[in-house]
Amino acid sequence: MIDFLNRIDTEVFVFLNSFHNSFFDQLMVLITQKFTWVPLYLILLYMVWRVYKKKTWIILIGIILTITLADQMSVHLFKNVFHRLRPSHAENLKDIVHIVNGNRGGLYGFVSSHATNTFGLAMFLFALIRRRYKYFWWVFVWAAIVSYSRIYLGKHYPGDIICGAILGLLIGYFTSWLSKKALNYFENRKKGL
Repeated sequence: MIDFLNRIDTEVFVFLNSFHNSFFDQLMVLITQKFTWVPLYLILLYMVWRVYKKKTWIILIGIILTITLADQMSVHLFKNVFHRLRPSHAENLKDIVHIVNGNRGGLYGFVSSHATNTFGLAMFLFALIRRRYKYFWWVFVWAAIVSYSRIYLGKHYPGDIICGAILGLLIGYFTSWLSKKALNYFENRKKGL
């Protein structure tokens, strides 16, 4: 069963990685870099502040916890345990994988930290501010685009992305639940309950 899943994952990767050109090469490099998204992070922070005002610090702690858990779990509970080579390091793909600027990434790729981090953040924020912003589901589109860039750049199989996204969604849901508990605690404390 594992061999079958690996074969399908590899075939889908080769198909998705084969669509490339010089414009998208540079665009995907830009999309995958975390500093590209600083303006978006500032907008998200402003959106959080509009909803939570003085309690924004609780959400900031939740964001830090979400990213820390996502990043550390994706590395220490998955990459360092499963040791699944990235497609950019796989011997059987070395002649067909499309690599941009010679950047192959680290040795292991299961699960994708980019997918875990972005989907974790998306779920966390979605759970906390979606009622205020009607079309806030777009954060999941953003997370999917960032995650797809990792396949395009030859650094992850689709399975790495899917499993990383699931892990991120679970982490984001958990940390949003904790943050809601913290918000309720401080609200009740303020009321003297």
